[in-house]
Amino acid sequence: MIAITFALRAESAGFAAQLRKEKIADRQTTIWHTGAGQKHCQLSINQFLEAKRPDFLISSGFAGGMREDLRVGDLILAENFSDRQLLLKAQQILTGYRVQAVKIFTSTTIINSLADRNEIARANDAAAVDMETAVIATACATHGVPMLSLRIITDSLQEPLPIPPPVLFNIEHQRTDPGKFITHLLRHPTAIWRLLRFARRIADTRAILGNAIVALVRSESLSCNHGARLP
Repeated sequence: MIAITFALRAESAGFAAQLRKEKIADRQTTIWHTGAGQKHCQLSINQFLEAKRPDFLISSGFAGGMREDLRVGDLILAENFSDRQLLLKAQQILTGYRVQAVKIFTSTTIINSLADRNEIARANDAAAVDMETAVIATACATHGVPMLSLRIITDSLQEPLPIPPPVLFNIEHQRTDPGKFITHLLRHPTAIWRLLRFARRIADTRAILGNAIVALVRSESLSCNHGARLP
């Protein structure tokens, strides 16, 4: 069995659609939503790995770019958290994509400002930021499950998030606060256009990510090294 984790269903929708379209057997691939942020993810991923024992796990979802050459739509493989064999195989399988192996930093908060991104990149020698990868990697190491981290850049130095992170998503409640969201748009009506562009970006990047994961889970070269069996 191959497990694929995402923080939220908003991230997994593209892959789930491709999964149905490609008719990859459900018993061979399992999607697990960990929740966004380290606290929710830690509890969820440990519960999952205590109940299941996948041949390997693909930690996936969205990430923010912290390097000039990382653009929205680029795929990234976390070289500092991924199993080496899986990483090398994934690079070979995804040659038709814009994909780079980089260091990812896992933050406790959503990072958006240019100053914060530059400081985190400098302090941690990281090219991208997310909120779950390090937690999932630790859980996988504890349970002896090889992990590959594959994420897609949805916001970058050139194209940051369209509204402040606390307005966009409340990590504690795992949802957007409607009141805060509407109030922000009423006070900043120009943000509506940025949100519409961001929504299109998300739809495009989600489709790219879904196609890439399908390519990975269907590849015999990736599965054979870790005992999984795919059609």
